[in-house]
Amino acid sequence: MPAARIYQHPLAFLLGLEGVALMRSFAGEYDEAFTRARIAEVRSLLDDAERWGEGFTLEPLTPAEAYDGWAASYDGPNSIFEYEEPVVRPLLDALPPGVTVDAACGTGRQARYLAARGHEVHGFDLSPGMLEVARSHLPGVHLDQADVASLTMPDSSADLVVNSLALAHVADLGPVFAEAARVLRAGGHLVISDTRGQFLGSALYPLVMETVDGRVGYLPTWRHGVGEYLRAALAHGFEVRACEQPLRAPMDDDDWDPPEELAPAVPPNFWGLMPFVPEAAGAAYLGTTALLVWDFERR
Repeated sequence: MPAARIYQHPLAFLLGLEGVALMRSFAGEYDEAFTRARIAEVRSLLDDAERWGEGFTLEPLTPAEAYDGWAASYDGPNSIFEYEEPVVRPLLDALPPGVTVDAACGTGRQARYLAARGHEVHGFDLSPGMLEVARSHLPGVHLDQADVASLTMPDSSADLVVNSLALAHVADLGPVFAEAARVLRAGGHLVISDTRGQFLGSALYPLVMETVDGRVGYLPTWRHGVGEYLRAALAHGFEVRACEQPLRAPMDDDDWDPPEELAPAVPPNFWGLMPFVPEAAGAAYLGTTALLVWDFERR
């Protein structure tokens, strides 16, 4: 079913952060002063409700449209890499060099690392813009436009399939695991990292993005649970070799840019809203799962 329009209101997001922070305080994680400060901040936000405008109705974007627009700036600064690489790279380091598929390779971040370690890398992505950046870093490496569930690789031809920070954009994990099982040899590994997103309380977390032609929309995104991953993996002949869930660290003062007034005609991304309520945002996300990381082996 095609993705639908969604409505986002900056004030709704800020109040949601306050609510999560208050629930954590209600559970005993914060004290009375923190609770009263959050209630006072909620009153202040509501008293100044007109400041946040009328909200925005957003059209869905395809992954290619969204990532073409993100390609030039994707590699940094990108804080999710700080959580992902210390967990994923040791899993990759433990595997011998071989024929490796970087599915949803993006700008080639993992492909560069693996090629430097002696792997024969084949990279695939839906976004021409991301592939253009990847080619600038990886001359001579096979890079092609393809979906993660339809890779242009022969059966049983790869020793490793890597999928980094991309499966959140796939509604159904089954075809992805079926394709990985097809291209992997017996004993091959599938290493996955999947972001948990930022919208606590929902299995969805749409990302607001701008396309190369200036359209602003959202990229549909899903938070897949551990059970979803296990069902898809077991159904296609995989065994679990490792599973990690790195947690978000405390937020320092340096993590917050000084708040700026919102441009009422431009939909804000939620990262840009957090500095308006730093204590609530920090409390809402401290200790929550940043990533789900898997190492599966093909039987």
